[in-house]
Amino acid sequence: MAVTAGNEGVTIESVISAKGLDLVFQTNDGPVHALKDVNLDIQKGDFVSFIGPSGCGKTTFLRCMADLEHPTGGTISVNGVSPEAARKARAYGYVFQAAGLYPWRTIGRNVSLPLEIMGYDKADIAARVTRVMELVELSGFEKKFPWQLSGGMQQRASIARALAFDADILLMDEPFGALDEIVRDHLNEQLLQLWARTNKTIAFVTHSIPEAVYLSTKIVVMSPRPGRITDVIESPLPRERPLDIRDTPEFLEIAHRVREGLRAGHAYD
Repeated sequence: MAVTAGNEGVTIESVISAKGLDLVFQTNDGPVHALKDVNLDIQKGDFVSFIGPSGCGKTTFLRCMADLEHPTGGTISVNGVSPEAARKARAYGYVFQAAGLYPWRTIGRNVSLPLEIMGYDKADIAARVTRVMELVELSGFEKKFPWQLSGGMQQRASIARALAFDADILLMDEPFGALDEIVRDHLNEQLLQLWARTNKTIAFVTHSIPEAVYLSTKIVVMSPRPGRITDVIESPLPRERPLDIRDTPEFLEIAHRVREGLRAGHAYD
């Protein structure tokens, strides 16, 4: 596991560490350089948001962490091992942009699916489903089908499914992007509460500056392709954040820095 220097000489564990990461896709139209010289350390318990224009490599970087894409240069480790080893060790849960619930399975059975695949016994599955449904405030909806739930509730069920096997890391690829602003605000609040209760390490892709600033302990700003990191912003905001913190000077100052980082990234064009 990578170790970085903290304040006053204290060492901090890096659960995700990328060094000089490059990724080039080979296509019929020639090579596409998706990521270039990406260096980042994510510590245990961090909530890290990735923000940048479409096509900048945010999701690609997340997929490298999950062993869904394979870098062509540099290194990346998850819990001190390769992404492949971390995947096999079930080190992370992954939440996609769409909830991806099977319409013929109840919500409870959607949440239990990875546990069934992993071979957990029925009693353990039932206990875990009950626990994670409580965590995402969906208790009582286990026997409903996806079409009977709102979009926001479906995404909460998707988060419950990712939490079911109790991985320490949660990878989230713009899970609230398709939801209206009111629902999104509510789910942002719930996600912060969930993070506080579980102390997961969260890597979160978003296109929303307010969402990135509201949720994160660290905001990673990325440039247009080839994706580079133009700024890493350590948030000074307290861990407990009511929605109206977004009207404070401190919040607006961070949001301004994110915008400046996004503008600076276009200088690479």
